[in-house]
Amino acid sequence: MSRWSESERRYSKPWRGPLRHYDILKEATIGFVIVLVLVFILAITFSSPDVPPITVQAWATAQPAGFIDIALTELNGTSTTATYGPPYNTGTGSLQSLGPVSLQKFFGVKYPINTAKDFVLNPLSTLPGFPTLTAAIATYEHASKATEARWVSNYQTRMNRLSLSSSAVIAHMPSAGPVPELMTHLLAMAQSGALDAQLLTQSSFYTTNYTNPVMFIGDSVVAQPKSYWNQIVSADHLEGNQWGVMNETGSWPGQPWMWLYTMWYQVPPMSNSDNVDVEVLAIMTVLSLALLFVPVIPGLRRIPEKIPLYRLIWRRYYRDPEFTNADLPTQRP
Repeated sequence: MSRWSESERRYSKPWRGPLRHYDILKEATIGFVIVLVLVFILAITFSSPDVPPITVQAWATAQPAGFIDIALTELNGTSTTATYGPPYNTGTGSLQSLGPVSLQKFFGVKYPINTAKDFVLNPLSTLPGFPTLTAAIATYEHASKATEARWVSNYQTRMNRLSLSSSAVIAHMPSAGPVPELMTHLLAMAQSGALDAQLLTQSSFYTTNYTNPVMFIGDSVVAQPKSYWNQIVSADHLEGNQWGVMNETGSWPGQPWMWLYTMWYQVPPMSNSDNVDVEVLAIMTVLSLALLFVPVIPGLRRIPEKIPLYRLIWRRYYRDPEFTNADLPTQRP
């Protein structure tokens, strides 16, 4: 039979300290009622953030030229979304890997997005009563890729001279083919709010899939440092370099428990890496597994014994003069 260790014999000693009656149901009920009352009081007193949603309509109204500039990149397939890669398409613009392993490639394209069709041409095709628009869509779709690229490039050159908030949209430009007609109607559609509805991919009463509008608006983040989206995100301290995932809009408290996750985004070399998301995911996976397996990892599991903080919590017990090793078992049963 194996012998008991010092600590095991010590822990096996029956409790000899003072006892008192404890009604766990009563204590749990009291605690629940107190917390419930506090929740109602705090909810009534402080309420919660009620920030209006960021919509394509608001963006197109605030920055008409900025909206058209991003719409052109969606049309010619050069936007962040168009070149993103899995799970949206086969591009490589935002493809991340950990060494030779790419989880994006492994899972493949699960939510296909064709920015030209999904963000521009298909929504425009739903507008009734515009024969010139219908003809413009057909002309664009039947042109060669080189011709489409030339039309968009010519239009972009003129639009780049305007400020993001300019409403002086170019409606006629022969060297841009049907693009001015497309952009004029797309801007009007966006400003009316109709484009927001068309970008939603879910037809049920309760819409929860906002992928398309979020990706469309989000394409302005890198392309336009002073975009409508960037201004709002920066003002609310939601940018990555502001530890944004921990913050909430306004003065409401955010998510402090996310500190460990977002901290790695601020630390080199992750902060300068093109693979930052997958690297942080790997780090957090390793740390989570280490925490999960603390009880079976040699050395780590003995930390509480080597740093006996428990003696402070149970100090009355350890001050008991009767607590000796004399009557502890010497062998396992």
